[in-house]
Amino acid sequence: MLPDITIIKAGTGVLTKTSDGTIDRAALVHLVAAISGLINAGQRCMFVSSGAVGSGVSALGLNEYPQDIVTRQACAAIGQTRLMRSYSSLFGNFDIFSAQILLTAGDLNTRKRAGYITNTLTRLLDEPRILPIINENDSVAIRELNFGDNDMLCVRVAKHIGAKRVILLTSVDGLLDPTTNKVIPEVNDIDSVFKHVHKDKGKFSMGGMASKLDAVKFAVEAGIETHIANGRCPERIAQIVAGKGISTKFPPKT
Repeated sequence: MLPDITIIKAGTGVLTKTSDGTIDRAALVHLVAAISGLINAGQRCMFVSSGAVGSGVSALGLNEYPQDIVTRQACAAIGQTRLMRSYSSLFGNFDIFSAQILLTAGDLNTRKRAGYITNTLTRLLDEPRILPIINENDSVAIRELNFGDNDMLCVRVAKHIGAKRVILLTSVDGLLDPTTNKVIPEVNDIDSVFKHVHKDKGKFSMGGMASKLDAVKFAVEAGIETHIANGRCPERIAQIVAGKGISTKFPPKT
């Protein structure tokens, strides 16, 4: 029986530079160190990483996220290799092996294929020094086969594998109260906070806070504790796992 599983998701805004969409090496170093610290402490983790498309745009001379599917897929094909090369090198400094898992929505919607995913992830999680790194297979996914964004991919995988906790990392400390601009520490009624956010997103990303709340709603209804936290302060991740730290916590529905 595996111990509690924590799935950490980092968005494009956390992993790449807002100026040109290239990989933010310093941010990656800090995030990898934080996740490695959890693994070294005995926590079983999975990591859902965005950034493939965003990190591939510069190779095609673009200055924002492409809108047409073919160009987006081309960016993903370029950017995914760049991401995994960085992760392999950085996690290797902590004697942790990274394992790449690329998914489309069809993989989880088909019972036989979903069973293969379960088997693979379970086997990887049996090994204390292997970190499964998951991303949507953007180079082949089309509208009918995609998750919408990696927030939804993250929580669907969390439900599928029976994770205890999801931490969605973004560029702010959590869900902000619109009147005080302070972090809301805990939300027990997810439906009550949708009015606080707008459907905005960065030019190198697909989602925004609204999409995160859609994913949070899915997770808490599946019985998964969920947090929205600042990916630029990854040292807080261990505190969040310990029941402290700065984030907006969404307790699971029982």
